[in-house]
Amino acid sequence: MTEEKVLNNKKNGMAMLILFSVLYLAAIFGVVLGGVLDMPLIIVLCIAWLFVGWFFFLGLKTLKPQEALVLTLFGKYYGTLKDAGFYWVNPFCAAFNPAAKTKLSQSGDVDASNASGGAAVAAALFKSAENTEAFASKKISMKIMTLSNSRQKINDCLGNPVEIGIAVMWRVVDTTKAVFNVDNYKEYLSLQCDSAVRNIVRLYPYDVAPGVDTTGDGLDDDGSLRGSSEVVAGRIRDEIQSKVNEAGIEVIDARITYLAYAPEIAAVMLQRQQASAIIDARKMIVDGAVGMVEMALNRLSENNTVELDEERKAAMVSNLLVVLCGNKDAQPIVNSGSLY
Repeated sequence: MTEEKVLNNKKNGMAMLILFSVLYLAAIFGVVLGGVLDMPLIIVLCIAWLFVGWFFFLGLKTLKPQEALVLTLFGKYYGTLKDAGFYWVNPFCAAFNPAAKTKLSQSGDVDASNASGGAAVAAALFKSAENTEAFASKKISMKIMTLSNSRQKINDCLGNPVEIGIAVMWRVVDTTKAVFNVDNYKEYLSLQCDSAVRNIVRLYPYDVAPGVDTTGDGLDDDGSLRGSSEVVAGRIRDEIQSKVNEAGIEVIDARITYLAYAPEIAAVMLQRQQASAIIDARKMIVDGAVGMVEMALNRLSENNTVELDEERKAAMVSNLLVVLCGNKDAQPIVNSGSLY
């Protein structure tokens, strides 16, 4: 395995630029002087330098903050430029980055289709320039980036199809592993994200369900995709990190950005949730009504307001429950005759 070798001693770009520029000026002066003094050897040497001297300028490299450049020399790893600065390296060195032409769904992308008028034109020009730079540059970004993969349809632990989308914050920490250990580290990360999401989501139900073990300890728990999103996202992050260590990538965080039942069962599951909510609401209403009836009977008995036999108590309880548990307002009936 190739170890990363940072070339910190190559920050001499400005000195080499001045040197080569002075040599070029000296060559021009030498051609003129050789012509005046009739010195053909001087003229030939100066003209030869003017023709080949430009090649040494190819060794000049400029890096911005949070950028890196992996260099190879005749097929072998030469070193990595990592700090911001102006460098000069062997002109025969070539930058190597197999993922330079790969563009993922990053958070900073500009979508011209969502703009209008002049904003759309500006966005299109910006995106065109960005794509051109991405295709031309072999530099590796060391910045924190966000990968937002497309939504996936996955069956949860109960077999219900759900759609889920995640956003992963990541960055390259080892440039040599990123470019030499895998074919394309960006595509590799994207595929590992898809795989990790499937592996973790299938362990959880969408909602809390009885008899489900999501932790693997053999005990039932109340874990769910909807109620334990932080735990699920953490497990997804750990799963991705375990797969991309060899690619020199650090996964900083993962977040669930979209979660819903698949369209084919969404309507049925909505009815189920509505039925469950109605049952819970009815249960609460009945509990409250029974408590109010008990309180009313106790108050009447304590104050001796009226004495009721068991039959009258049963009728009163029935009437109160109908009034308190009904969906509509009760219509009072005034009895002007005898109670009996």
